[in-house]
Amino acid sequence: MPLLSLNQVSLAYGHHPLLQQVDFQIEKGERVCLVGRNGTGKSTLFRVISKQAEPDDGEVWRQDTLRVAYLEQEVPTDSEQTIYEVVAGGLGEMGQLLTDYHNAVHHVGHSEASLAQLNELQQQIEAQDGWNINQKVETALSKLELEADKRLIDCSGGMRRRVLLARALVSEPDLLLLDEPTNHMDIAAITWLEAYLLNFKGALIFITHDRTFLRNLATRIVELDRGVLSSFPGDYAHYLRKKEEMLEAESRANAKFDKKLAEHEVWIRQGIKARRTRNEGKVRRLQEMRRKAAERISQQGKVNFNLNSSELSGKIVVDLRHIHFQYDEQVIINDFSSRIMRGDRIGIIGPNGSGKSTLLKIILGDLTPQQGDVVMGTKLQLAYFDQHRGDLNPEKTVRDNISEGSDHVLVRGKSRHVISYLRDFLFPPERIDSPVKILSGGERNRLLLAKIFLQSANLMVLDEPTNDLDVDTLELLEDLLSDYEGTLLLVSHDRAFLDNVVTSTIAFEGDGAVQEYVGGYEDWLRQRKTDQQETRAEKQQVKADKQKNDKPAPVKEKKKLVYKEQRELAALPELIEKLENEQQALEQQTTQGEFYQQDKAVITATLQRLQEVNDELQVAYDRWEYLDSLT
Repeated sequence: MPLLSLNQVSLAYGHHPLLQQVDFQIEKGERVCLVGRNGTGKSTLFRVISKQAEPDDGEVWRQDTLRVAYLEQEVPTDSEQTIYEVVAGGLGEMGQLLTDYHNAVHHVGHSEASLAQLNELQQQIEAQDGWNINQKVETALSKLELEADKRLIDCSGGMRRRVLLARALVSEPDLLLLDEPTNHMDIAAITWLEAYLLNFKGALIFITHDRTFLRNLATRIVELDRGVLSSFPGDYAHYLRKKEEMLEAESRANAKFDKKLAEHEVWIRQGIKARRTRNEGKVRRLQEMRRKAAERISQQGKVNFNLNSSELSGKIVVDLRHIHFQYDEQVIINDFSSRIMRGDRIGIIGPNGSGKSTLLKIILGDLTPQQGDVVMGTKLQLAYFDQHRGDLNPEKTVRDNISEGSDHVLVRGKSRHVISYLRDFLFPPERIDSPVKILSGGERNRLLLAKIFLQSANLMVLDEPTNDLDVDTLELLEDLLSDYEGTLLLVSHDRAFLDNVVTSTIAFEGDGAVQEYVGGYEDWLRQRKTDQQETRAEKQQVKADKQKNDKPAPVKEKKKLVYKEQRELAALPELIEKLENEQQALEQQTTQGEFYQQDKAVITATLQRLQEVNDELQVAYDRWEYLDSLT
């Protein structure tokens, strides 16, 4: 039985139809990804499902006890509440108890009254098994890197989105709606969210531009295109194939319709020659065809990207020599060296706050390292995409941000009217005199890209360019950057985007350690795993060498393993090998296209087992290292 169903639902804003007699239903355990171009109405559909908007026509049926949690794309308003209070607020009465206890602990006095209040709250929480729920709140705060006692009003827009995501997750609804949940999250937080949602017991509908996130989670894809919902069971690759077939069929049908319409138009101009009754019928058919042609909504255009060419830079673009940088006592970069050559496309990855933007500022000369040298190459012309969009003036119009009042811009050496150029970035003529401050996140990103691509640059620095862009636009941007003849430095948490664009990766790995790897994100994962295995092998070899040495060096006396621990240590290598083999087999299964065409229960069980194996493997690694350190 479905949790929710839509029957012939329609909704329009003015004369622009967003939903046209759509049918949809979702059942418990499904993970549905809602896809479609920016502005097609995906967020509007979420608002209808969550009762924030009423349809113009049709029926929305929900189970009587259905609990829905909705993470909106818009940034929440200011609030004096702390992050803990906002997150726990999604738990109703229990959330209020946990909030009261949290605040009481931080402000407990030495009076008997305050201690009695604290004791009473503890008893109430214990009576309702509230500590397990509190653990979920604490875990969400930790994984999403949120400070419990920080006020929401003091948080950035990206952090506020993470706060509301945590609130939605801990409420454990029957139906969870997530609108672009990975925006402003680093890769570690995204992978944690994936694992969490794979084990989520309710139903999930999510909107995302992150194709890896989509592939790893979705059991069904639903596309909203020109007001119509189409359902595609299976994986993302299956959806792309079926979508291409549908577009080809639609194109053939439109061509046939247009040909027939043209024939009728020729006939009407030649005058009415047959019997009057037959002619009247043909005229009525022509009028109906004209009406259908007028109502046909063409597929939304695609962004047309072009880069202005520039003279080549010198062969060496940047030479970093033993760079060290720290803020107070926190080491950000420790003894990092790298030589960036002309034509390199380098991805920079790491957790939020690890130092990625700091490295860019050092390269661009905005920061000076405490140690080491930065030697810049010759003939460099820079284009910089700032994730905070600082190069856009929110008070100016779209036109003025691009052309500074001029009606023309220079594109690849040729003059173009600013309206024509902005149309390539999906800005209609009536939009270009709007102030930037009213634009959506996706529109601002497209505008900043339009501004950057007017520059003649041989060194392009892009800091989180993929936020809020739809998948079609991302793929076009990928193609452009792959053919770019200059040098590219790219900071991104979009794993698929990194894999498709970069040739090498600089990874921030904690405590100031920065390493460079060949390839994209998946290549970095494989190399890191290999390095970890080699490190374990080296430890085992060192241990073996010590045992063979007739005169071992004196060592500190360590705690001896008891018999049970010795047996456990001896068995761990075999267990680790078994788990690694199972992990590899499961990963191979999930990368096959036919995997997502199986029964939903089989898909869910396999993905859940993969997560369990990953967790068991990490426990085994940690246990092996601990026991080995005691020998």
